[in-house]
Amino acid sequence: MTNQFWGLDLGGTKIEGVILTSTNQPEPILRLRTPTEADRGYNHVIGQIKTLVEQMENTVGNRPNKIGICTPGVIDPQTNRLKNCNATCLNGQTLAQDIEAALALEIYTSNDANCFALAESRLGAAQGSPTVFGVIIGSGVGGGIVVNGTALYGGQGISGEWGHNTLDPNGPNCYCGRRGCVETILAGPFLEKFYENLSGKKLSLPEINKLAETGKDLHAVSTINRLIEQFGRGIANVINIVDPHTIVLGGGVSNIESLYTKGVQETAKYVFNHQLDTKIVQNKLGDSAGVFGAAMLVA
Repeated sequence: MTNQFWGLDLGGTKIEGVILTSTNQPEPILRLRTPTEADRGYNHVIGQIKTLVEQMENTVGNRPNKIGICTPGVIDPQTNRLKNCNATCLNGQTLAQDIEAALALEIYTSNDANCFALAESRLGAAQGSPTVFGVIIGSGVGGGIVVNGTALYGGQGISGEWGHNTLDPNGPNCYCGRRGCVETILAGPFLEKFYENLSGKKLSLPEINKLAETGKDLHAVSTINRLIEQFGRGIANVINIVDPHTIVLGGGVSNIESLYTKGVQETAKYVFNHQLDTKIVQNKLGDSAGVFGAAMLVA
């Protein structure tokens, strides 16, 4: 076997596997998926991973020496156990070690935001940028940092986790135990809840954004304006600390076009520079970024 990079994206509902022949071209020779079925417990998830890898091996007729895995949480470097994972049966488990034992293969892991940033820096919207901050704004808010093609992990495994910086100390309660985190202001469900509180109506974020664009629904306009303003404040803090060349946005909220116009203008107000030189761009790889980034972990 030569020039093959194997990766798995372990999600809450599905596990996806990919085999790339190059980390510079997004042309997989194989992509397979299987349900995670996390409700059936941790050991079942490990079994699903093993089954998927066996299917990949049987399809291409060979076996890798190592596999990269994109995880929904992070491996704590002090305990080697997974934490901060929304698939709760995985939290506290020695995931990497258990997968290595099940597959008899060398395993490299990183969280979904790091894999997203890594893939976009090598194959996507941030190609050629020495430093990249990858942002996922969807049902939650996460981030990953890539420097010269390498994802940063950090001493606690939380590098890039801007979603749990405080934007409003009096804001909504966050699952992390604090209040007013970036996630509680910018994530899709919280934006929808904010609109509902104003209007008394339940709408999806795309519906709210469409109404805001027409200007006919003042509550929708207020919701999107608040998103833009708070995004500018939150992301400017990241720029002032990390100073990335490019910021790539992913997740459902990244489809709101005004983030790349008014959001950029708002960000410029809070950056410690006479102008904003940081590029803020939408992702190119979509839901492929996680599994592609996983494969790149072994490169």
